[in-house]
Amino acid sequence: MLEIGDKAPAFTALDQDGKKISLSDFKGKQVVLYFYPKDMTPGCTVEACAFRDGHGALQKAGAVVLGVSKDPVPSHKKFSDKFSLPFSLLADEDLKIMKAYGAWGEKSLYGRKFMGTLRVTYIINSNGKIKAVFKKVKPAGHDREILALL
Repeated sequence: MLEIGDKAPAFTALDQDGKKISLSDFKGKQVVLYFYPKDMTPGCTVEACAFRDGHGALQKAGAVVLGVSKDPVPSHKKFSDKFSLPFSLLADEDLKIMKAYGAWGEKSLYGRKFMGTLRVTYIINSNGKIKAVFKKVKPAGHDREILALL
């Protein structure tokens, strides 16, 4: 997992509209990069809708929100359309972004261990360095935690 002060790894991925999005597209802006397990699941929907509802305040604070999961573009499109999400959801089917950011790892459910997406959020400052790291994110109210640090 990356730490505060580390250089944010570069990436390029397709968003829900099939548009190529790169971290370098946001040079000079703060980026809220959040990793979530799966489109349309309860916790992920709560988190995405919180970012949607707080999007205006996050933009006023100079931040761009990007969500990342291993779901494919069509799944992101349905999720984004259903919940009117005003930010990009990036498809990381090959797990390259998640692995670069330490958001892919061992999880445990009912005593069973397996590999999966860790719910992690990074704030990347305008110079491309990690400004804050949120590990084991609780979806409800997470947008307010982020806003407090911008």
